[in-house]
Amino acid sequence: MSRGNTLSPWRCSISWRVLACCADRVGASEGELTASPTGRWSMRLTCLVDNCVPSSRLWGEHGLAFLIETADGKVLWDAGQSGTVLLHNLEALSLTKTPLAAVALSHGHHDHTGGLSALLGAHPGLPIYGHQSLLDQRYSLRDGRIRNIGIEWTRQQLECRATLRLSDAPQEIINGVWTTGGIHRRPYPQGASPHHVVYRDGRQVPDPYADDISLVLLVEGGVVLLCGCCHAGLRNTMARVSDLFPDEPLAAIVGGTHLGQADEAELRALVDVLGEMENASLHLNHCTGERALFVLKQALGKRVRSCPVGTVLEF
Repeated sequence: MSRGNTLSPWRCSISWRVLACCADRVGASEGELTASPTGRWSMRLTCLVDNCVPSSRLWGEHGLAFLIETADGKVLWDAGQSGTVLLHNLEALSLTKTPLAAVALSHGHHDHTGGLSALLGAHPGLPIYGHQSLLDQRYSLRDGRIRNIGIEWTRQQLECRATLRLSDAPQEIINGVWTTGGIHRRPYPQGASPHHVVYRDGRQVPDPYADDISLVLLVEGGVVLLCGCCHAGLRNTMARVSDLFPDEPLAAIVGGTHLGQADEAELRALVDVLGEMENASLHLNHCTGERALFVLKQALGKRVRSCPVGTVLEF
């Protein structure tokens, strides 16, 4: 599906007869969000955009967006591929009047930033958090054809409509919601696609995914790792979170993990690492990949669940 096309509802090709048993609660939730006695905020995550939808009133597209709700404010994590789907699902879930404190972007690919225009139309001046290289141009090279898959905005255009807060360092967006900042130490495989390229000094080179970040949510019982595509690599990102919050156990991993092209060795390594984190749940979607989802589900059982549009998670 190319950027700019009119989008219509579609369903994921993954068999929902199989995945329905491992999907989280779907639908709006209106419970009160408070701070715990330890000062941690309770948080609610709602998946607004994903490749898969379990309900015909919600729409799907190749993209990702989550709404993070706490008693301290609301943050949008990524903006999907189009404003059409993002705004439709916000309305379907009765979230159109939601005031936003900020939007945070995991990286610059269009399937995570394409809804920005519609979003900023409704929320002018909204702070945008991301990595300092978020606005660098990125491309897809397939069959000798080059296509721009980066963010469609220039810095100047965005600065006219939003407040840019782009940094290589970790940033706290609202209480308990942090960006990882740049993930420089990457000893483990990245979540890479061979057709992703950038230009450096006039030469075409593989995209290093320098802009890829995730969010860390401080909740009762530890931290939640909220991923976009995890191009930096899931194990590398987990190590970054451990470096930033060494005393915090991992409570959950949520979002896209770009494991579709992970080899068997990497999946086995992930199973081993996650197997030692007995209390961590996984709520995976977008670019995780059907094969990886089933491998993790087979190894880790009920701890692994799919996370289609409309999924509501509370921590």
